[in-house]
Amino acid sequence: MRTRFTWIAAIFGLVAFGFLVACSTKYSSSSNGLIVVPSNGYGVMETFSLDLSNGHVSQINNVNGPPTLGVPGAVILDPAGAFAYVATTENCVPPNLPANSSLTAVQGAIVTYQIGSDGKLAAGSTNYVKGNPAYPSTFPTCGLDDATNPNGGNQVSAMAIDSTGKFLFAATTQTTATYTIDLNTTPISTVATLNSVGIAVYAIGSNASLTEVPGSPFSLPAEPGGGGSPSASALAVTPTFYPVQFAPCSTFAPPTFIAPATEYLYVTDSVNNVVLNYSVSSSGALALVPFSTASAGATTGTAPAGVAVDPCNRFVFVSNATSNSVSAYTICNAVSQSCQVPNYSLQEVSGSPYPAGDGPGPIAVYPFGNFVYVVDTGSSQLSGYRVSPSNGSLTVLAASPVATNLGANAIAIRNDGNWIFVSNFTSSNVSQYAITPATGTLTSISPFITLNNPTGIAVK
Repeated sequence: MRTRFTWIAAIFGLVAFGFLVACSTKYSSSSNGLIVVPSNGYGVMETFSLDLSNGHVSQINNVNGPPTLGVPGAVILDPAGAFAYVATTENCVPPNLPANSSLTAVQGAIVTYQIGSDGKLAAGSTNYVKGNPAYPSTFPTCGLDDATNPNGGNQVSAMAIDSTGKFLFAATTQTTATYTIDLNTTPISTVATLNSVGIAVYAIGSNASLTEVPGSPFSLPAEPGGGGSPSASALAVTPTFYPVQFAPCSTFAPPTFIAPATEYLYVTDSVNNVVLNYSVSSSGALALVPFSTASAGATTGTAPAGVAVDPCNRFVFVSNATSNSVSAYTICNAVSQSCQVPNYSLQEVSGSPYPAGDGPGPIAVYPFGNFVYVVDTGSSQLSGYRVSPSNGSLTVLAASPVATNLGANAIAIRNDGNWIFVSNFTSSNVSQYAITPATGTLTSISPFITLNNPTGIAVK
């Protein structure tokens, strides 16, 4: 009987696989949008074609597409939509592991995929995150990149690319490494805590090559009286290009708005409940801009999990996973009565934080700055808010929140402002919504199926 059920399960798997292939389609970069999804269950990258006229999504024929090399996480695209970057976590495979011993450790990595004109992804190239200097010398080497990088390290929790495509920023999170000896007698385990090394910054070269900038990774500051060693949970970079039209800062018609040449990076610390502000130099080096003499960062809610910047450099929004709220801040970008030094420091909006659903995490601002959307991971919902253009305060949208499927873990909004997508890890699909530009309200469209356990989503 067990054998019979095994064959039945196998048949269903083949039917599902055949369905995905049968639904494959051709893609044209001039007339279609492109959706990129990493699959944890299959360990491959998927791409989908988006019909811009009606929102119909169909899979491009690459279900056997390039592997993710480890456990995939977040995915982002470069501004031109020519390359996809995926954060992965790989288990160490020490080449000279002593007999009767084991090592449980990882290295974070960023895998780069070129996007073809047909929407398919080329084989990925891997760039390992620098190993943690606290990795014990008594532990075996990791075995993934030993020639220059023998230490086990930290996972990449989030990534961002600046609007010029010059730098990629990667946040790292705390992890542990365990080395066990005498497995056949009396096992003895040594556990090493590997605190976050902070933010790794890479210069993006030709063919999307990544070169770590001098001084990287840049550590996070300790907070006086804080909760412990800082850990970066999310990051967002200020734009140096403004939308051509439809946004308050658009450059299409007078008055002329000139985007700043300098950029800043906002990083949430989920341990100490702050959002940090870093200036980014022309070489990619980060310099902390302290919030005050008493605190390195601006206070958030409990366990900040997501951060997003307004496309006009007016506001910053932070989702707080444990306190179930969204914090809103104005950016000090010009001298005023309340802003003596325009150093992009943050001032919390009156009335902030604003209530959200259960476990708010991934957060995104509408491409033209009118709305904010946050994924409530605990309640499987998507909450929407209207942004006041005068002060950044938030008002819940009509018919918000809307339901996602189970295990919602990432969000992406197409840059035309018409479509929003949420990947669902547990349901193995992607929720899709049409956005009404005038009101920000969402109309749910039937979710489309992915391979097992999608871990992120990006769209162009």
